[in-house]
Amino acid sequence: MWLYLAALVGLYYLLRWYRERQVVSDLRDKYIFITGCDSGFGKLLARQLDLRGLRVLAACLTEKGAEQLRDQTSDRLETVILDVTKTESISAATEWVKERVGDRGLWGLVNNAGISIPSAPNEWLTKQDFAKILDVNLLGLIEVTLSLLPLVRKARGRVVNISSIMGRVSLLGGSYCISKYGVEAFSDSLRRELSYFGVKVAVIEPGFFNTGVTNSEKISRAVQEAWDQASPEVKEIYGEKFLASVKKSAKKLKSTCCNNLYLVTNCVEHALTACHPRTRYSSGWDAKLLYLPMSYMPTLLVDAMIYWMSQRPIKAL
Repeated sequence: MWLYLAALVGLYYLLRWYRERQVVSDLRDKYIFITGCDSGFGKLLARQLDLRGLRVLAACLTEKGAEQLRDQTSDRLETVILDVTKTESISAATEWVKERVGDRGLWGLVNNAGISIPSAPNEWLTKQDFAKILDVNLLGLIEVTLSLLPLVRKARGRVVNISSIMGRVSLLGGSYCISKYGVEAFSDSLRRELSYFGVKVAVIEPGFFNTGVTNSEKISRAVQEAWDQASPEVKEIYGEKFLASVKKSAKKLKSTCCNNLYLVTNCVEHALTACHPRTRYSSGWDAKLLYLPMSYMPTLLVDAMIYWMSQRPIKAL
């Protein structure tokens, strides 16, 4: 019995390996639009796809970021300035994309733009702090997608959303995890709706990687700013020792992050170029071996694990 079961499992993985190796034809004629190309995953992905021969349309927040990217890529790659929190900027970028793709449509939309601060215990934050991240990571992603969807549908192309393993396990306060849970939910509903039109939707769930989102100095400063604006009652409940512990954890973050960003961009490339892309891609060993299994564990067990690893507030019961 166990031999038959092992054979079936082996056959399943062999068939999946074969299917996932099949590549879409005529890649050099296909346009890919990527947000957040100033640095990190977006910048590396734009360079990687440009080397692959695809026609990359890279959206950067700043002209400096766009200029640096153009200096590192071929003449095929084109850049546009985009602020995903502004409707007028999204509308202008959409018209710019339309002019370039024409009747071919847009093969790939990669929603990569994202921020992680301010992140701190929830009671230290204001509604505006929550809105700042949500406007970029979730609402901006949704508006960009809805604006470009007709072009993607025309090409029967792909939407690839960069989420996070923290869209499965909520490890910290603030709206970063909330935004990524939202990306997961939006991607699921979008995938089902667009399947009728031949459009595929994939989600990338990276663990901790060394990018601007995990910049320990910026996160530590944001934690201090959140503490400074907290009420005297909240400061009394949590205590300076708790603040020091949170800042210490933030400073240690860089040493725990993976430097091989290709683990993420290779997943995005596969989602864009494979005939049979996956629905979800987990990038990084911490995602595969720790956070993904945690997302399937009983809530009581996960809470106990996080509780055990965390500093207790000074007035904790």
